[in-house]
Amino acid sequence: MAKSSNQKLKLLYIIDMLERESSEEHPISTKAFIDMLDSKGICAERKSIYDDINQLVEFGYDIIQVRSKVNGGYYLASRRFELAELKLLVDAVQSSKFITEKKSRELIRKLEELTSKHEASHLQRQVYVASRVKTENEGIYYNVDAIHRGIHDNVQISFTYLEWSVNKELVPRRQGQKYVVSPWALIWKDEYYYLAAYVDGVVKHFRVDKMGSVTLEKTPREGLKTFEQTDLAKYANQRLGMFGGNEETVTIRFPNHLIGVIIDHFGKDVAIRKIDEEQLQTRIQVVVSGQFFGWLAGLGKDVVVTSPEAVKVQYIKWLYDTLSSQRLP
Repeated sequence: MAKSSNQKLKLLYIIDMLERESSEEHPISTKAFIDMLDSKGICAERKSIYDDINQLVEFGYDIIQVRSKVNGGYYLASRRFELAELKLLVDAVQSSKFITEKKSRELIRKLEELTSKHEASHLQRQVYVASRVKTENEGIYYNVDAIHRGIHDNVQISFTYLEWSVNKELVPRRQGQKYVVSPWALIWKDEYYYLAAYVDGVVKHFRVDKMGSVTLEKTPREGLKTFEQTDLAKYANQRLGMFGGNEETVTIRFPNHLIGVIIDHFGKDVAIRKIDEEQLQTRIQVVVSGQFFGWLAGLGKDVVVTSPEAVKVQYIKWLYDTLSSQRLP
């Protein structure tokens, strides 16, 4: 095969080398380009490299020339993603509980390919920042894709819903009987992905990492009017992470320094009233459950349920029962 037969690939090889190997601290010399092209069976001279770089710059690539006898050459100054942006994406992938360890590593390897091999080392450093609890459902990618397709195609989906057994294995609920729902939205809350769906006349949510064998059905979705009237952000704050219970409007009194906790949990639109110089009060809609009482108890003794009286009594009983179940050695 003639040495010049690959000549049409010359510009592609040059930009590929710039993307994979160049950085401000590691510019690529003209000789390095020539040697690389020669290994691909492509003839190149110094002048032709200059012309190729100029063509790439004219096309829109941000290529900088470093003029130096010691470490001169060219590097790609601007990329689709800056290193700081890639670090944020890597942290998001690594900390996401709904993505398995295996899928996290695969995604991070792909993110590393979006920068040079020198800068990729900074991303590799972050992969092992901490040991976080991750899902074990390897089908998560396919589940999310199937849910999106169900929403896009306006059809119902079916799936098995998984739970942990005493043997630390994910097993189907209801003896593997399928759930059939109308998918409407995916919600990110507390590092988990949830599906908000219309089921039997009401809105329900499911942890996506606990869903197995998601399949598209031929039946059209239901519940359009219900979801048009549903504030999903409010729904997420009230219900996600909470077990079953009655929805109530609850008034709580809390010290000033906890206002950030309340806003972080319920949003900036939550109604807050000043009681005195040290205390505030808010009215919130919540699902009254053990999870809600546990969250309240975690805020400390200065957080008080003031109404309704029935919820206040429930909270006191929950605290008493919790304390009574503990035994001193």
